[in-house]
Amino acid sequence: MQSTRRFITGFLISSCLVLAALIGFRLAAQPVRDWSRLRGFTPSPQVAKLATDTTMTDKATRLFYINHPEVLGREAFNSACSDRGERTIVLGCYHSPQNGIFIFDVSEPELAGVQQVTAAHEMLHMAYDRLSSDERARVDTLLLDYYHNQLKDERILKVIESYKTSEPNALTNEMHSIFGTEVANLPAELETYYQQYFTKRANVVAFAAQYQQAFTRREDTIAAYDAQLATLEAQITANQAALSQQAEALRVDRPRVEASNDQETIDGYNQRVTAYNVLINKTNILVDQYNQIVEARNKIASEETQLQKSLDSTVSPE
Repeated sequence: MQSTRRFITGFLISSCLVLAALIGFRLAAQPVRDWSRLRGFTPSPQVAKLATDTTMTDKATRLFYINHPEVLGREAFNSACSDRGERTIVLGCYHSPQNGIFIFDVSEPELAGVQQVTAAHEMLHMAYDRLSSDERARVDTLLLDYYHNQLKDERILKVIESYKTSEPNALTNEMHSIFGTEVANLPAELETYYQQYFTKRANVVAFAAQYQQAFTRREDTIAAYDAQLATLEAQITANQAALSQQAEALRVDRPRVEASNDQETIDGYNQRVTAYNVLINKTNILVDQYNQIVEARNKIASEETQLQKSLDSTVSPE
């Protein structure tokens, strides 16, 4: 019995040693694969600048470069990112695991900052992939708590809402990238978490705000124009109704006035005609103002449409 017990004990020790060796091999395999991906890789100056501009830490830069990131023109980008699952204003795609990050080359000067936010956004997808199950559960809890209790930005809320339909199984993954690159003030625990990826996350958020401003400024202008148009339309409609009533009254009274020799009656009628003509002139001025504002509004709306097209790789430039 004693020898048998020793044999069993020895077998268990041997099994544990083998298991430990297998675990050690798995832990070592990822750095080896990373080393293989980075060996001989030299980022383009444009890609290197994106890492610098977004203040990626050494860890984040490594995750970024492991994916051999590229900034691509329309056709090449569409080919590299043929799966259109993720469609946000930040145009890029990440092929998991570590099989590539591709960024759409947005050259419109007013949209400067898009490529930086895209680079950071896609790198964070890679980072999320690398989280352990325990760490991911912790981070997911932080993200969801912020989303449900503190997030007030209507634009970002709408983006998250769209992901509930388009990618419901990747919701926290998307929150992880969006919050990290587009939300200025996060709870302390999330801020601390993102410090492992950015030395100055505020720079990334500033890039996001920079290109969003190109849209916000136009949307605010359009809203102001729409308010003016609504006021003018109400006034024009009221004037036209009054003119219609006055015209009918003048038409009905004209035969009586023409047949009258009473100067006071004639003068009163002429005063009404004068008032009618004054109201016509005022109304015509309002109509001219209305048309000018419509033209200005449509010009701004057209500019916004062109900016949207600049961000859509599926739309050919005009």
